[in-house]
Amino acid sequence: MTLANGTVGISSFIMVGLPGMEAAQFWLAFPLCALYVVAVVGNCAVMFVVKTEPALHVPMYFFLCMLAAVDLVLSACTMPKILVFFWFGAREIGYEACLLQMFLIHSLSGTESTILLAMAVDRYVAICHPLQHAAILTNSVTAKIGIVAVARGIVFFLPFPFLVYRLPICGPNTLRHSYCVQQDVMHLACGDRRPNIIYGLTAILAVMGLDSLLIFLTYVRILSTVLQLASRQERLRASGTCMAHVCVVLAFYVPLVGLSVVHRFGRDLPRLVHVTMGNVYLLVPPVLNPLVYAARTKEIRRRALKAIRRA
Repeated sequence: MTLANGTVGISSFIMVGLPGMEAAQFWLAFPLCALYVVAVVGNCAVMFVVKTEPALHVPMYFFLCMLAAVDLVLSACTMPKILVFFWFGAREIGYEACLLQMFLIHSLSGTESTILLAMAVDRYVAICHPLQHAAILTNSVTAKIGIVAVARGIVFFLPFPFLVYRLPICGPNTLRHSYCVQQDVMHLACGDRRPNIIYGLTAILAVMGLDSLLIFLTYVRILSTVLQLASRQERLRASGTCMAHVCVVLAFYVPLVGLSVVHRFGRDLPRLVHVTMGNVYLLVPPVLNPLVYAARTKEIRRRALKAIRRA
């Protein structure tokens, strides 16, 4: 035992791989690495295409670039460590490194949630108030929204590592995931966890919970407007512009809700369920987001294919 957090505690944590599948972890790391490469290449490609294609210099694609940047950082702060663990058995993560990773995961998730809400508002203005879209969502406003998204993620989730730091972790130091999250680390503490639980739930509801509700209400309004359009072709065109964003929203919130439910109510579930849900939450959005937008957006698909042919 060492002085890790002001009280008798630990200096590191032990991460968990795939319980019951330890012998296969080395080989399973290869498809995980392939997915990580897809996430990095796909999100970098989206950012490159939007930057080099003047026709895409509009709020919807600027928000998509922000989303890609967040996914890149989120993947970079988790997946390399997981791959090193699976390939080389390096299960240990330092106490301070764990707190930093925990803050990055939560704050980046909060930032991504805010960007998804901004993208929903962009679709709402484009469909429900098309003549005012250019005047309302200017490039300056879009940049300010991006800054607010980052600031919101930092402000709401910066207390997480400090709330964990005050807790004496006197017992086992084995996590339930291959990375650090607040719900996991605080359950290893032997002190009063109520402030962590109360603030954690408040922050999640104030950011992800509120954002998901507003996104839902926004799409109810969009659907109402689309159904009032005169022709079937106009309805299909309007709804088609929203499909990619709806898929991205589901890719983010469904794993998030699943992981939250497992953390809150599934403590008796096998550890494999916790680890699998955690890895799905980390991998699905960064991998699917660029693929969805490449499949649904002609401009991105055309520009990416052109770049591949030139290469």
